[in-house]
Amino acid sequence: MFMKIEIAESLFYSWLRHVKSCQIVQTNWKLSKQWELKREVKDKLESFMKELDSFFKGKYKYQIFKQNASLEQLLNQGECDALGIRLNAENQYDCYAVDVAFHENGLKYGEKDVTVMKVVEKCVRTAFCLYGYFNTSNAEILFASPKIFPSVCEPLDRCIDDLNDFFRGKDLAYNFSLVANDDFNEKVIVPTLKASEGMADSTELFIRSYKLLTLFANEDSTIVATETANTNELRRVNRDDEYNGMKIGEIANTILREILESGIINDEEIQKLQNKEYSKEKFHINYPLLVHEGSNYDKIRYYSREGPLCIKGVYYYLCSQWVERTDNNDRPYLLRWIREHKQ
Repeated sequence: MFMKIEIAESLFYSWLRHVKSCQIVQTNWKLSKQWELKREVKDKLESFMKELDSFFKGKYKYQIFKQNASLEQLLNQGECDALGIRLNAENQYDCYAVDVAFHENGLKYGEKDVTVMKVVEKCVRTAFCLYGYFNTSNAEILFASPKIFPSVCEPLDRCIDDLNDFFRGKDLAYNFSLVANDDFNEKVIVPTLKASEGMADSTELFIRSYKLLTLFANEDSTIVATETANTNELRRVNRDDEYNGMKIGEIANTILREILESGIINDEEIQKLQNKEYSKEKFHINYPLLVHEGSNYDKIRYYSREGPLCIKGVYYYLCSQWVERTDNNDRPYLLRWIREHKQ
């Protein structure tokens, strides 16, 4: 017999303790059927449930309470992956409730709409439990996942905004938020690891796992950390794409060509751009970015219709082999180089 331990829950256990300074933290929090729900509170929650059901059906055709015919059934399924209580200076308490899901291939409980409805239901149920059994009108309610695709993330963001508006309209300071993708790393993992520095020992699984890895830090782990940082940077570059309406080939053959012909790129960089390995590293392409006009090169791989480009009096041809697919994408590499060298 063994207890199942979720590393993501352990992460938020540590995050609540050391980043949010919660004195009381519990994972896998569940309500007890022995707890009493006051009649006036039950009536109010039933009213909230009907209003929310009507709102989401009317606006999105979502049935967020599809599996729950009653408030009692909804609450009985109540479970929170991590719950934290922080006593504040006014001798009152702040409440944090977290549901976290780690799906390696991206958050998915079924089709897109089903996934969104499931998350909304989780958030509402958590809010109802806090209101019904903690008698609090002030709480942070988070749904977290390290990987959510835009097709799910965007409608989910809108629904989170709707929940915030609804509960504010009921004079409840419940702040719902979605923590996903880069935010998961920047707002949760990084500050938790930083807070763990200097701890002599810890029984917390996530922090203990991290410390185990650092015991064997070597060149390979440094490479992995560098590659991870590089990937995060490329994601940010892609997210802030200022050439959103242009195809990658158009960007290369206009913006990149203009920068190269402007003469602002130093001779050392121009020399490196004629190297296949360097071009692969910087642009993710499989050919040298530049070739001399009179050299022996595979002409089908380079722009010829526009003619050569002239860099400080020397003529070169520019590579035309750019790929932009979900499984192989040169675009963020090109955008990063342009951003680093554009005046």
